[in-house]
Amino acid sequence: MPTFHWLTPCVFDHGAVAKLAATLARLGVSRPFLVSDAGLLAAGVVDRVAAAASPLSPVIWAQTQPNPTEAEVIAGAEAYRAAGCDGIVAVGGGSSLDMGKAIGLFATHAPPHARYGAAQRGTRLIGPIPPLVAIPTTAGTGSEVSSGAMVTLADGRKEIFIAHHLLPATALCDPELTLGLPPGLTAATGMDALTHCIEAFLSPMVNPVADGIALDGIERVVRGGWLARAVADGTDREARWHMMMASYQGALAFVKGLGATHALSHAAGRLTDLRPHHGTLNAILLPHVLKLNAPHCGPQMERLGRAMGVSAGAVPDTIAALSAALGVPARLGALGLTHAHGEGVVSHALADLAHATNPVPLDQAAYEALYAAAL
Repeated sequence: MPTFHWLTPCVFDHGAVAKLAATLARLGVSRPFLVSDAGLLAAGVVDRVAAAASPLSPVIWAQTQPNPTEAEVIAGAEAYRAAGCDGIVAVGGGSSLDMGKAIGLFATHAPPHARYGAAQRGTRLIGPIPPLVAIPTTAGTGSEVSSGAMVTLADGRKEIFIAHHLLPATALCDPELTLGLPPGLTAATGMDALTHCIEAFLSPMVNPVADGIALDGIERVVRGGWLARAVADGTDREARWHMMMASYQGALAFVKGLGATHALSHAAGRLTDLRPHHGTLNAILLPHVLKLNAPHCGPQMERLGRAMGVSAGAVPDTIAALSAALGVPARLGALGLTHAHGEGVVSHALADLAHATNPVPLDQAAYEALYAAAL
């Protein structure tokens, strides 16, 4: 099976999880700390991954919640240190993978932890963390090959910790682990991957290589129809392979940055009483943001349309139609958001790192209009 080198080594193919024991040995890990969630533990996925680590016996910590909070990460870091572990295996969707990175950071860096966040320009303060092996079980976030981890801090801000040292030492991308993923989660995570590709491509930062990767991912999801196939048949191995590849491509591409869709979804995702799914938020917001950005992105929208197989002007509505056909909610209200949440969402969006790389500068009024349109 091929091994890709971009930001970090990635073993990618059906059966890749079988490489876990050899990967841990290469990294010098003798007592791994396996980070996951209760659902994957109940489904037997955690045990399957733990067995692949044999002869090592990982310490299992399956307490990840959607959109991890600072308190939850601190609890994980304390458990890691108490168990005397020397490496981390993160298994799951974006929350579990981000939790694995954040546990590694919090376990080795003194508090206060907020000072390491991007909003505080704390990247330079982040040093090495324990070796981390990332094993995704959804095809959406691409966190297995990104250098960032999202955590909702005690003060309510959803902060990104981003540094080269937070890159997983190795990613094992095994599409078999996504077989049987429920249609709703398949759709939401797939739309997340698509959003990464689109927003990265439209970012004003110059990176033609990342642009090419993003366009291939977009074509794979939309024109190739692989997301629709994966949602229609959860056992379709070929569709699962292509969607995990699109997720991987989205993360490679967003080294360029993202945009207003992510600024808003990060801001809404910090609401710990709702814990709205990140991919669903992106799917709802993306068509509205595209309509706002399109007049300022003529040539890019033409290329984006070609990758999708539609005209440039049809791109936003095509995204909305795809999302609807997959059964993704069309309104933020379906996730519990209300007009009362708007002020906080907008203020946090303006402070989000993704805001800075939207293709056109947006002010408070623009974000308020976007939120109202999506509500």
